[in-house]
Amino acid sequence: MLTSRTIKVWAWLHKWSSLVSTVFMLLLCLTGLPLIFHHEIGHLLGTEVEAAEMPANAQRVSLDRVMEVAKARFPEKGGMFVSQEPDDDRVWFVTLSDTPTSNDNLKQVAVDARTGAALAEPKLDQGFMFIMYSLHVDLFAGLAGKLFLGFMGLLLLIAIVSGVVLYAPFMRKLRFGEVRRERSTRVKWLDLHNLLGIVTLTWAFVVGGTGMINTWADLVVKYWQNDQMAEMVAPYKGQPPLTQLGSLEKAVAAARAQEPGMKLGFIAFPGTAFTSPHHYGVFFRGDTALTARLFKPVLVDAQTGQVTDSRHLPWYLTALLVSQPLHFGDYGGMPMQILWALLDVITIVVLGSGLYLWIAKRKSAPIAAPASAHAANPANEVAMASMAEPQAAMSPIRRETS
Repeated sequence: MLTSRTIKVWAWLHKWSSLVSTVFMLLLCLTGLPLIFHHEIGHLLGTEVEAAEMPANAQRVSLDRVMEVAKARFPEKGGMFVSQEPDDDRVWFVTLSDTPTSNDNLKQVAVDARTGAALAEPKLDQGFMFIMYSLHVDLFAGLAGKLFLGFMGLLLLIAIVSGVVLYAPFMRKLRFGEVRRERSTRVKWLDLHNLLGIVTLTWAFVVGGTGMINTWADLVVKYWQNDQMAEMVAPYKGQPPLTQLGSLEKAVAAARAQEPGMKLGFIAFPGTAFTSPHHYGVFFRGDTALTARLFKPVLVDAQTGQVTDSRHLPWYLTALLVSQPLHFGDYGGMPMQILWALLDVITIVVLGSGLYLWIAKRKSAPIAAPASAHAANPANEVAMASMAEPQAAMSPIRRETS
């Protein structure tokens, strides 16, 4: 049984955690909505790379040829990543940079995996989806923006928990889900706000929690570099940087032989954040709904083409990667995307009604004793927290084509 003092404490937590985070949660909900359908929107906008249909057994060009085609477009730049979409192996996306560690002025070339023809030069830093993604992930503020949104996600979780605690005494004299239509507009919105908030409670907590985890992606990857990756490349410590790279095709073939039952996810070039200055990092994924989201790195000596180490990702990176499909709802096809979108829209209603209730509370007297504690809150019961790019922690680069 909650005492009056305890209710006041929970009400204070709910009020201020909601007030501080509501505007940002609204922004995340609004920007997250198009991200749920980013492939479909890309097709409508003409920014998705389309490859011609060919027989499944069509011969494929070597990865060395793919790199030649890409570098011919930007000869002053070097390789950074090579990747494919999880469900389409017809196109290679080659990301090029000035230096292996630079994320400025990146260029990308889409190359047909069967013919070796350059299909497009996807734009990595412009377009509608780029704006939505950047606002959603880091507010165009880099790591500081991600961590800030992560803190907003934490406040959201506090608002959800405190809202649940307050919901029980508030509803003691009402039937579950009752909306008092005969009362004032403010009372009706309060009841509707509570109903929608409690119905979407589990989804909101999952999406909010996984979103908060995703904001830590850069820090988690950095820790992995200093932990597992440092152990994997320890024998090469102190060796001079490579002046010439060996065959990429040979390196990937050696990695495939090491992990024959897995699918290629992406390749990191020497010196990037996912490998060492002396290795190609070949990252494989599984072929089931769950393991397709998990990567296993294989390090291949970039000169000799020999595999030097391979190991499963540690638990903290596994937790990060598992959280991403839960956040986006992109593991169940279009039905799951539609469900996630509907819940997102409901969340926007909950957030908007919470703001309305708080503003109305300040302009008028309390509604009634049973509802006063809860009505005083902006009632940001549920919302979406910061969303990282699908597989942002381990996948190379989001792309839009010109």
